[in-house]
Amino acid sequence: MISTRLHPDKQSAAQAIAREMADLIRLRSESGKATVLGLATGSTPLPLYAELIRLHREEGLSFRSVVTFNLDEYEGLAPAHPQSYRFFMEANLFRHLDIPAANIHVPDGLAADADGHCAAYERAIRAAGGIDLQILGIGRTGHIGFNEPPSPADSRTRRVHLDEVTRQDNSVFFGDVAQVPHGALTMGVATILEARRVALLAFGSAKAAIVARAVKETPSADCPATWLQRHPDCVFHLDAAAAERL
Repeated sequence: MISTRLHPDKQSAAQAIAREMADLIRLRSESGKATVLGLATGSTPLPLYAELIRLHREEGLSFRSVVTFNLDEYEGLAPAHPQSYRFFMEANLFRHLDIPAANIHVPDGLAADADGHCAAYERAIRAAGGIDLQILGIGRTGHIGFNEPPSPADSRTRRVHLDEVTRQDNSVFFGDVAQVPHGALTMGVATILEARRVALLAFGSAKAAIVARAVKETPSADCPATWLQRHPDCVFHLDAAAAERL
């Protein structure tokens, strides 16, 4: 099921989720266990990542026992490309923490054998013990990760073709839609649903319509975010504008 939590603004939401993540990391670390986090990119989680950095610098939160798996990566972009998601994560989170480089996993957009790489990514998640907490955003097409419609509930990490709406929305980062890749590698819906907890962040009136669809519509491949209704512990963290159609 999907539950919703309203926050005064995105910064308040970031602080609440970061505190939840910190508590989880400390609890599992005290038991000698790693914490496995599924991470998202884009502008939505930036306040969350800034808050995690603050917790590390000012409150001593260590990420040495954390293992991360990113949701997706553009096909054809090298890790050093300024619009690659690996570059984004290094710039906005990883390089500011004490997380071991070996614990960081981001799909390889240049993988020569993309299908084999995606299968290996699935195996790596399982070998790490599964994802404890998955962070998500939501796109206007209803995509979670880069699972564009139609994406079935049993889909796994794979190559996907990006919807033109998504390419247009992401062109703000590239400066020109012609520069936005047409393909990506993404965790599948089933991969996401296997996370023990899911936290989806959505802010602003531009997300209100798709948030309402995700919460209210019968789950289907036509709006992949609706599959989250089948998750036992999924929370949508919203501001009033994003929740205005609920």
